[in-house]
Amino acid sequence: MNRTRLSTLCLGMLLLVTAPALLRAESDTKSTKPTSVSWGHIEISGSYPEGALPPGLFGEIQEGLSDGLARLERAADDKDLRGVILRINGPSIGWAKLNEFRAAIGRVREKGKKVYAWLDGGSSMDYLLATACDQVVMPESGALMFLGLRAEVSFYKNLFDKLDVKPDMLRVGEFKSAAEPYNRTEMSPEFREEMEAILDDYYRQMVEIVAKSRKLDEEAVRKAMDAGPLTAREAHKLGLLDRIAYQDELEELIKKESDGSELKITRRYGRKKVDTDFSGFAGMMKMMNLLMGVEEPRRRSTRTKIAVIHASGAIMTGESKSDLFGNSTLGSETLIKAIRKAREDDKVKAIVLRVDSPGGSALASDLIWRELELVDKPFIASMGDVAASGGYYISMGADRIFAEPGTLTGSIGVVGGKLALGGLFEKVGITTSVISRGKNSGVMSTTTGFTDSERAAMVKLLHEVYDQFVSKAAAGRKMEKDELEKLARGRVYTGTMAVEKKLVDELGTLDDAVAAAKKAAGIAADEKVELLVLPKAVSPFEALFGSLDADARLKTGILQSLFAGIPAELREPLEGLSTLTQLSREARLVVLPFQLRVR
Repeated sequence: MNRTRLSTLCLGMLLLVTAPALLRAESDTKSTKPTSVSWGHIEISGSYPEGALPPGLFGEIQEGLSDGLARLERAADDKDLRGVILRINGPSIGWAKLNEFRAAIGRVREKGKKVYAWLDGGSSMDYLLATACDQVVMPESGALMFLGLRAEVSFYKNLFDKLDVKPDMLRVGEFKSAAEPYNRTEMSPEFREEMEAILDDYYRQMVEIVAKSRKLDEEAVRKAMDAGPLTAREAHKLGLLDRIAYQDELEELIKKESDGSELKITRRYGRKKVDTDFSGFAGMMKMMNLLMGVEEPRRRSTRTKIAVIHASGAIMTGESKSDLFGNSTLGSETLIKAIRKAREDDKVKAIVLRVDSPGGSALASDLIWRELELVDKPFIASMGDVAASGGYYISMGADRIFAEPGTLTGSIGVVGGKLALGGLFEKVGITTSVISRGKNSGVMSTTTGFTDSERAAMVKLLHEVYDQFVSKAAAGRKMEKDELEKLARGRVYTGTMAVEKKLVDELGTLDDAVAAAKKAAGIAADEKVELLVLPKAVSPFEALFGSLDADARLKTGILQSLFAGIPAELREPLEGLSTLTQLSREARLVVLPFQLRVR
């Protein structure tokens, strides 16, 4: 062997021996370099409407419930993310959406990620959401308005007496209290008993949530609530908060907890970005498409589908509409078309009906119920914030019913009547001449109350609707009619109470209902399915020009902008009046008698 080859061989052996050492040295060098830690920043604010949002720009600027939950799901599955800063900024959500968000936060934590809630002040609902996180942080100038519950019901009889307006209201079921604000000056004993039971259950839920999440004794939580409003320092002392810090201080604390690693925070984490490059002709066309809600064509999917049909708003006959406050009514024709589409689609293997409705027209509710009875696929109902009266009516035929713990449901009863305005008209100088044919021709008149004959006819009609409601509910729940009727009578229950009464099957989120639908359809739990969300939202362009009442819709858009600045405390009674005006067209109503909001 010559000297050159020997030298090469020796050099090669030397490299083999020293290479691991060199690699270790390089690895040691890298380990001493500071690494970065990624956190996401998510803000929870707004009302988070359910169902499909309008396509285009108007849909992009608001975030629906599915979008908000999807951001948390993305955070849970993001392997590069260490944790989430959840900025809670006064979301307008009810008990069901609270439960949905808390469950989603829980899934982020189950994946080993930290979730820190930061709020500059907080209502009861804000705080209940925050307690789902690892830590709750508030600046020293903040105040915690964790105050318990209070129900206030306004009665208009004295006002009507002064105006000479005669409310002539009828009901079936002693707990069906929808008419009470118009013909009484205070709650009936039955109405008070019902409200006491509901508030007791909500109060119990509040105390249990906080006690379990904060690892506090329930009596301590009740005492803290009774001591409110609390400054941030008082709340911290009582164990309701973990830290007193501004948001920038919270970020510094997270950095220190990360052993000094560089902290990278992704603002608006998971939020879909809107392309705002409108330069040139292509940009102008893109802007027009956004404004009109023109969507990019999608490839036809061949994947198995689960239809999620959203039934949101007061139930009315005809097409779904929006009022001047942006509140939606649920049109029977719109929902029936959606149900039929899912029923006739061979790719749809099961249907989930997500209900967030206080009810409304008895006729419309029954028409929707009938269309659902024709479904020959697994049909699961998922109840949101409210699924009462007509909202319960359309759910009761489901193979399985899920409710959230705080869902308001039940209210199996019927109400009808009218406000006779003849006296008011006379006060302001309006006189009315009447020519009639038929003994009961004045049933729908707004100038006079019911005659004895008209009242008897209306009562008979309402009892017939009530009997249909009870009979169909009993059949759907597989109960004896007499047994079901004892739970009816217009009484309202929370989701927790309804499970105990067997009016619903179990507590669970919309995801739980979808999972149950997959199982019932024989689809493997780990098999991916496409969620077909129905009804499809109409674009702003269609809303303005695509319907017969386009002028009304245009006026609605203008009025919405005018009312946007009105405080919620003043706007809510007007919203209720707007819904009542729409419902007044119906002779028979299955509608929840009240609204409950927690602040």
